[in-house]
Amino acid sequence: MSLIDQLNWRYATKRMNGTKVPKEKLDTIIEAIRLAPTSFGLQGFKVIVVEDETLREQIFNGACQQPQIKEASHVLVFAANKKVSQEQVDEYMQLIATTRAIPVETLSGFRAAFDGIVAGTEERNFVWTARQAYIAFGVGLTAAALENVDATPMEGFSAEALDKILGLSEQNLSAVTLLTLGYRDEENDSLVNARKVRKSTEQLVDFR
Repeated sequence: MSLIDQLNWRYATKRMNGTKVPKEKLDTIIEAIRLAPTSFGLQGFKVIVVEDETLREQIFNGACQQPQIKEASHVLVFAANKKVSQEQVDEYMQLIATTRAIPVETLSGFRAAFDGIVAGTEERNFVWTARQAYIAFGVGLTAAALENVDATPMEGFSAEALDKILGLSEQNLSAVTLLTLGYRDEENDSLVNARKVRKSTEQLVDFR
């Protein structure tokens, strides 16, 4: 099993069969997301893993009426920080110091690199943190493929409604994308045997 084989195997699954993803596979996907690179390593986002059927029914009815929301094993909500605070930066500096066993004072130069971000507007902060969430989202999508778990990336939902259902605004968060995890319904998914359509390398990549 190679990475390219699994990327050819995966597709945006349109219908799922309700089979549960084993905990060890889910844990691996989540750990891959946790280890994903982000700018400065700040991880200015949170991942909400929704398994509860009642809550998924609420999400389906109020924010995203796509069948995978109810048919999947888990729905991962990637929610980015709307504003980066000084407190958040301070916590990160302390985490670095503790993890690497160094005095937090030695990080003053690195801390200063966040000054412009903290001083920035909420709109600019959210654009930045959302991009970081998407990096982790892509890693999660790839990890799912390597675990032979089907996944569907989703943007077609009401962020405002989803934020309200999950109480994200009160946590300085807003949903930016969803990733449903489960297993393809081979009888009802019209794309299950469809060939993957992509540009050729020559069309997509400019070697210089």
